[in-house]
Order: sequence, then C-alpha cells, then structure tokens
Amino acid sequence: MKKVIVFGASNSKYSINQQLAIYAGSQLKGVSVKDLELDRFEMPIYSIDKEQENGVPDLAEVFNNVMGLADGFIVSFAEHNGAYSTAFKNIFDWVSRVNPKMWYDKPVLFLATSPGARGGQTVLEIAKGRMPYHGANIVGSFSFPSFGENFKDGKIVDTKLNDELASLIQKFEKEL
Repeated sequence: MKKVIVFGASNSKYSINQQLAIYAGSQLKGVSVKDLELDRFEMPIYSIDKEQENGVPDLAEVFNNVMGLADGFIVSFAEHNGAYSTAFKNIFDWVSRVNPKMWYDKPVLFLATSPGARGGQTVLEIAKGRMPYHGANIVGSFSFPSFGENFKDGKIVDTKLNDELASLIQKFEKEL
C-alpha cells in the first residue's frame, strides 16, 4: 500500500493548514496516510555557526527519514507575512543540510489556505518556485480562500472548491 505524508507547514495546534492537509489526505483512496505535526520537530534556529559547533540536530535526521519512507506528500503552507512559517522554514533549512532533495523526487500536492480571499497564494507561489530544486515533483497546487467561510465541520462546503481539490487529488493519486 502506498504511503502519503500530509502536514500543514505550521506549528500551530489550531492550524487551518493542518486541517486542510488532513482533509485532502482523507480523500485519498487505497492509500495509507500519515499526518505530521511540525511542532514535534522543533529545533534551534538554523545557522551555519550552530551547524559547525553542534552538527545537525537529530530531529532533522528523523524528519528526513520519515519523508524518505513516503511515496508522496500533501502539504498545506501557512502564509506568515507573505512567506513560509518560521517553523517550516527552520525544518526545511536543517533537513536540506541532511538531504538537499528532501522531497525525494516524489509526487507532491501543494496547498495553502488563509482566512483571507487570496488563500495563501503568495507562499504557494514561493513553494512552487523553490521546492522543485529540492526534489518536489509538483503534481498540482491549490489555493483555498476564506477558510472560515469555506471549511466547516471538517470539510469543504463550497462545491466548486471541493470539486477543484477532488480533481487535483485524483491527479495526485495517479502519480503515486
């Protein structure tokens, strides 16, 4: 059985991006889904000095190993001031020292959401531009606007948005 890792690229225990990633993962058929919580991978803020003095944290190795076991990924990016959350960026910085191809050239579906009408479009564009250099085989991307209005009781209530995501999930499943 194929294994897919899903996570919201945030360390908030109330992350709307975690909710969206888990929802997307729940729509997969015949796949084992593992959701990660980034707060379990908290490490010192990356710096070359820390790396030279102490090496790479064990949690960076653990995260990389977990990623290596997956056949694909669904990630929903939190947008903080127009870019990645600090939690994700720090994990990305450390893990890229262990494995510059942290996505292992495997299929990835990138999502983003926010309370606003743009739905994290800026961070999604950053991820789509950057992550192929780190082994992301991007199958598709989805910006989900106005989370509070369009996501209720654990599901997408806007039919058009739900259909758009369902289409991308089918495409992702074919790439696994």
